[in-house]
Amino acid sequence: MLDPDIAPSGTLLGLLQRGRGDGTLHALAAPRAEALAALDHCVLRDPRRDWQVENRSLYYARLYLDLDGGLDAIGQHLFAADDHLDTGEERTGLALAVLGHLASYGRDDALALLRRYAATGANWAWALDELALRDDDAGLLALGPHVLARFPVTPEGDGALAAAVRDAFEPRPWRLWADEGRSPATAARVRAAREQGSFDRWQRQLRPSGPRPGWSVREVLDWAQEGLSLHPVQLRHVPATRCLTAVAGPEDRGEIIEAAAFGEGAARATALRYLAEHHDPQALDLVETAAADPDPVVAEAAVTAFERMRSPAALERARAWIHREDPLGAAAAGMLACRGATYDAALVLAALRRTVRAEGCDAAVLGDLVDGAGRLAIACSAPVLRHVYRETASSHLRGRAARALAATDPSFPAGFAVECLWDCEESTRELAARHAATADDRVVEQLRRLAADPAEEAEVQTAAGSRFGPEAPAV
Repeated sequence: MLDPDIAPSGTLLGLLQRGRGDGTLHALAAPRAEALAALDHCVLRDPRRDWQVENRSLYYARLYLDLDGGLDAIGQHLFAADDHLDTGEERTGLALAVLGHLASYGRDDALALLRRYAATGANWAWALDELALRDDDAGLLALGPHVLARFPVTPEGDGALAAAVRDAFEPRPWRLWADEGRSPATAARVRAAREQGSFDRWQRQLRPSGPRPGWSVREVLDWAQEGLSLHPVQLRHVPATRCLTAVAGPEDRGEIIEAAAFGEGAARATALRYLAEHHDPQALDLVETAAADPDPVVAEAAVTAFERMRSPAALERARAWIHREDPLGAAAAGMLACRGATYDAALVLAALRRTVRAEGCDAAVLGDLVDGAGRLAIACSAPVLRHVYRETASSHLRGRAARALAATDPSFPAGFAVECLWDCEESTRELAARHAATADDRVVEQLRRLAADPAEEAEVQTAAGSRFGPEAPAV
């Protein structure tokens, strides 16, 4: 099921929300007012399911340039009263990133909005990071007093300033302010904050809170379990597994197996991961039992432990479990897709079709299944791959579907590869630049644009430029 905020894939808004290349092509052919309204909607209401792995900002910025779009709607969104009520990065992050790209293309109105927001907005740190990459020294120096004024000259304010300097993604503005000769007080305060951040890191290294050398297996398991009683809860079974690897010996196997079978929450999860990573003969049976446990910590750890296994026995068990309709069955399907042999193609294809039919085009396991269809070159998977490509709300998954289609669908170069040249994901644009048929003049023009655009990723520029060299492949 698609998120209810995502429009149908056949509409202009739906195409733009997904970041599809056809979204750009349809927007340029649509009435300008309609296209700009849809574009503003996307930028002001971030449509991404996971903004950490999906790109949209350069895609939307280029469309603002192509449509000669104004930025009034973005400005009203940034400086609305909600800005100081809803301070999460999700509300303004995409808009600020779009402004950053527009500023790099020479849009002075975008640069002015970023400067103003960095001085007064709630998500000022993001705006400052964008300016650190695009603004000149004079513009950044002028912002210094406004940013420092956010931190009162109190112990609490100095602590918050030290944290802001320490956590800054781009250090350039802070370095400029620390060396600012015209404002000695500002420079001294920033230097003190930088020193405090370094001191805090040193103090944390001197006072580690985790396991110590010499701990026993029981102490490591107790430490993992203790994390569940803290507020907020700390899920420690992953680091505890590493600690267990360091302290456990062959004589401890019985105790660890007992914990994996009958232990509490995090302790049981730790033991399961340890046994799976060490390919213990009993690991798979213990995983199968734990995957059905009502405790989500135990069940999720069991599935994750199985996914990380690399033994032939795990593959054999995956072939038996792939028909299960639970997370362990999904993990088995993903394992066969990623590591199965050619004779597993029928199982992978059946799992792909079953998942799309039952869970839609945004199921978590689809990424591995799509990759597996391409890796195993399952030609008859092309229809379902094309369906996933069109309907998924995830541009990351769509890119994986495009790679699978390049390996399975002979029509890809003249079909989806063409629109992929305008896709929001750079890896998808790179794929298209290597495969797109050049019979259409728009393809040649877009390849030249990608090769020459300084905002484009180097891999995309190289792939696009290679289509025009003396050794360019004939299409």
